[in-house]
Order: sequence, then structure tokens, then C-alpha cells
Amino acid sequence: MRFEQQVAVVTGASLGIGRATAEGFARKGAHVALVSKNQERGLQAERELKASGYSVRFFPTDLALEQDIRRSIDAIVAEWGRIDILVNNAAVYIQADVTQTTLADWDRVMTTNLTSAFLCSHYVVPIMVHGGGGVIINVSSEAGLVGIKGQVVYNVSKAGLIALTKSCAVDLADRNIRVNCVCPGTTDTPLVREAVGRAADPAAARRALEQCRPMNRLGTSEEIASAVLYLSSAESGYATGAVFSLDGGYTAQ
Repeated sequence: MRFEQQVAVVTGASLGIGRATAEGFARKGAHVALVSKNQERGLQAERELKASGYSVRFFPTDLALEQDIRRSIDAIVAEWGRIDILVNNAAVYIQADVTQTTLADWDRVMTTNLTSAFLCSHYVVPIMVHGGGGVIINVSSEAGLVGIKGQVVYNVSKAGLIALTKSCAVDLADRNIRVNCVCPGTTDTPLVREAVGRAADPAAARRALEQCRPMNRLGTSEEIASAVLYLSSAESGYATGAVFSLDGGYTAQ
């Protein structure tokens, strides 16, 4: 899998799966746009990856704002002239059932997890068409495939990403744009560590997340990033509309 001279855009790129994915593309020769709202973490990621000799640039972006998304995409094209790969990875998470979820909670999670993916795709697809094609990868979740207790809006947002993937795959195939989706199981990321840390017994909460899956462990960001890179590569050139689960066997039960 090589991506020399390709331009990859990764949202939520400052930590976790996004950071590992950005580094994976950069290591394989791509120019990588690090898109994140967090200025401190984004600049730190840029410094560290540039120190390794990679071609990266941080584009601070509030993915809840359409004008911010459009501004960043324009800046990325001004920097490198094209966009070949878009990874819609940015996400937020809350724990609440339907009675506990407020409308503000619903809007915030849906905007960050689903609407931002729609908007990024909306503005990037014409650029890909102009460049002869491209690949979009949406990072969904095992929570998009099954109902997981106590996180209704997160589940719905991730299920929406799967529907967005399949819809765009059939719409864009004749424009040489492939659209695929990865569905990670619980992965050892800062987002998960933060959620586990809020539990009354964090160690027991982590064990429960591990033990509910046949492989009896959490995934790693690097494992998820490898799947994103594969689905973005020429080696998987016949795959579009694919939904790839990496969940330690959780949804196979």
C-alpha cells in the first residue's frame, strides 16, 4: 500500500484513531491534512509528524460549522492542489438513553459525528471528480451495527454513517469515487479512556468492555488505521459500499 503524492484529509486527526490513520498515510508517502478543532493537540501532532520527516499540515476546523469546513477544504486544495482521500473520523460520545438525552445533546453528537461527514463529502467530492476520482472512508462503529445500551444518540449517529456510506457508494461509483466504512469495536483511545475513567470502578469498567467480546481485549488505533489504509488503497480497488467490522468478534455473537 503506497500513497505517494496523494493528498489525504483526516478529520479528528489530533489523537486516537485519527492520529494513527494520519501517521499511517504519511508513512506511506501521502501529504496529510490534519483536521481538528483542538488547536493545541493539532499543532502538537503536526510538530511530531513533521519531526519524523512527513508531509503534514494542521488545519484548525470546527466541524460543527459549514463555513469552517469549506474554508479548510479550500485551504487544503490551495496547499496541495487536490484531494484524493477523505477519512471522516471525527466523533464525540455521550452516555444516555432516550429519556436522558437532551435535544442539545442530540444535535451536538449528530452534527459532529454525521453531519460533518456529509458536509466534508459534499465539498470534497467535486474536487475528487475534477482530479479523476478518489476514496472516502467513514469511521463508524460496532454501535452502528447493533444497539448498545445507554448511548442512543451515538448509536444512531454511527448507524447513519453506514447508510451514508452505502448511499454515496452507489451514487459516486460512476465518478470513480469509492466509499467504504470501517466499524471499530471499543478501541483503546483517549475517548474510551476518558469514558472508562468516569465509571465508579474504572478497572471493572474496562474489564467489562474487554470480556464482552470473544477476543477478550480492546482494539488498538493502529489496527483500525491499517484497515482504513487498506480500504483506501489500490489493493482494494473493487471495494465500494463495504462495511468492515474490526470489533474482536463482538457483533458476530
